[in-house]
Amino acid sequence: MTDDFSEIEVVATNFNWRQSGGTTAVVQLVPEQAKTLKIAALGFDLPERVPRMRWSDVPKLFRRPAHRPFRIYHCRRNNEMMAGLFLKNVLGAPLRLIFNSAGQRRHKPLTRWMLRRMDAVITTSERSGSFLEVPYTIVPHGTDFQKFHPARDLRDDFAAAGLPGKYAVGCTGRIRHQKGTDLFVDAMLRLLPQYPDWTAVITGRTTADNLAYERELKSKITHAGLSERIVFLGDVEDIAVWYRRFTLFVAPSRQEGFGLTPLEAMASQTAVVASDAGSFPSMIRPGINGAIVPAGDKEALVAAIEPYFRKPELAKEHGRAALEFVHANFSLAAEARGIRAVYDRLWAEGQRPLGLSRKQRQATTGGTFSGHPDEA
Repeated sequence: MTDDFSEIEVVATNFNWRQSGGTTAVVQLVPEQAKTLKIAALGFDLPERVPRMRWSDVPKLFRRPAHRPFRIYHCRRNNEMMAGLFLKNVLGAPLRLIFNSAGQRRHKPLTRWMLRRMDAVITTSERSGSFLEVPYTIVPHGTDFQKFHPARDLRDDFAAAGLPGKYAVGCTGRIRHQKGTDLFVDAMLRLLPQYPDWTAVITGRTTADNLAYERELKSKITHAGLSERIVFLGDVEDIAVWYRRFTLFVAPSRQEGFGLTPLEAMASQTAVVASDAGSFPSMIRPGINGAIVPAGDKEALVAAIEPYFRKPELAKEHGRAALEFVHANFSLAAEARGIRAVYDRLWAEGQRPLGLSRKQRQATTGGTFSGHPDEA
């Protein structure tokens, strides 16, 4: 918790009880941003290492920060946008609103209405930006290299898990159709009987509405006699160690926003087979650090995984290339710098004389925008 709220320049919101990509972004990014900014997160399910503000501090948002003309309110969900608009436009809090968009679909009318009222919009990829009807700045997500790193000791070896086989192929994330868990299971049912040295590990939470889906998958596995080699671990305490234990990681999502899991695997020196959902294609160099398949294509998924099963050394070679690639292109520090540039542009605008249109202000501050310009 922060003690002197007057120093806080940025509030990052997380109004979601469940772990999600948005929560992961806040948890990883805010401590990195705090190295150069006075920032605090507001919301739920935030660990101690994340600088936070108390809910009782919300009334303090109506006072200007000590060293800025206004605070920046950085949000990632619709309910967070609603709260920001109410605080700023109805109650008059001295805020500027930023929305981080990772979605890859046409937004609903209410969302589009709120987006037009943001002071800036950040998107994680060109593909996500193509669905926006407002100016945006592209800042890809980064990866926490302190948490996700190659194996360092015996605990990081797959043998430490006590599961059968020499090599592990992993699939992480919530257990549901959208994430393609069934595609992964079906691929394993096809491949594992031919490759006895491999074991499949599935981690992630199963919500109540997906329990029947999970039971059906487990029933198929049991019927195939592979219950010991296709293992559901549930919501594990430390997912990072499992990335290090995997020789191959599979991200078979049918739909994604950005999708952090391949980057986390790559930072752990693990090769990746991923669908072309979300931003996965920007992370994979086919034949160099992994493979990309069409989303929902089970046959293509099987065909992409099998070369790694047949030749584990290929997976290790691509894992080394993956590590080099993610460090060069998807660092958390680079994400923090990209977002800071948007903050600084808004603060610079706040110091300029009134009377300029928003389009004129954008032209004078050198921000990077694409998409359809807002009306002045």
